[in-house]
Amino acid sequence: MRSQYGLRRLVAVALVLFALPAFAGVGIITHLSGVLTAKRADGTSKVLGIKSEVEQGDTLTTEADTYARNKFVDGAEVVLRPGTQFKIEKYAYTEGAPDSDNIIVSMFKGGLRAVTGLIGKRNKEKVSFQTPTATIGIRGTHFGMLLCNNDCANVPTIRGVPPPDGLHVDVANGAVMMRNAGGFVVVNTGQFGFAAGQQVPRYWCRPSRASACRCPTPYGAIRAVAMILVVMVRRPAAYSAAPTPGHGMARAPAGGEGVGS
Repeated sequence: MRSQYGLRRLVAVALVLFALPAFAGVGIITHLSGVLTAKRADGTSKVLGIKSEVEQGDTLTTEADTYARNKFVDGAEVVLRPGTQFKIEKYAYTEGAPDSDNIIVSMFKGGLRAVTGLIGKRNKEKVSFQTPTATIGIRGTHFGMLLCNNDCANVPTIRGVPPPDGLHVDVANGAVMMRNAGGFVVVNTGQFGFAAGQQVPRYWCRPSRASACRCPTPYGAIRAVAMILVVMVRRPAAYSAAPTPGHGMARAPAGGEGVGS
């Protein structure tokens, strides 16, 4: 009798477990200031808070003055700046199955900083950041992106003029590849990339490092915007996407120099 009772309990527990919904989260919001919403794949919308789960198919939107940090399950981190729309198109990660790795995300507007997780370390070609102007492929990195389309008038620059329309990229560590219909360019540590429309992407060094990098320096409005990716993350240390031992997050250096340097 006891064995039958024990069997019934085991079957009952198994039925309950099978009835529970599968865990769909691919990340979690760890830091947030302001309003962050997620439009789910099923069309529903939800206001997120700290410790909220982020799911595959979510489109995250930050309101004015909102900074949000999402940590993916593989350890990758993305910090969204105000006025950003960011969609997790595909996300697949199993710790013991690297062949299944896949990250495809889209940024429709705004800006972000990102730090590579385990997928980017073991399968760099499986990570893709898409924008209307260019696709970014990573090579194990910490980088920033800002996409302007007549909506960057309030983004500060060292010359006080709005950044030119297009995709602006800076690399603090590692390298990224900017690719579009016009061609591609590799942007390395300490360099800046820019792509407008489907023109061939270009890259520059920070002016003070041009000789060391052996690359051209930005000019005019491009030089002005070359520093805004530092300004973009000048918020408390918790919101920048550069993990440090025992501190979780640290200020993103974007090359290690301040605005106007």
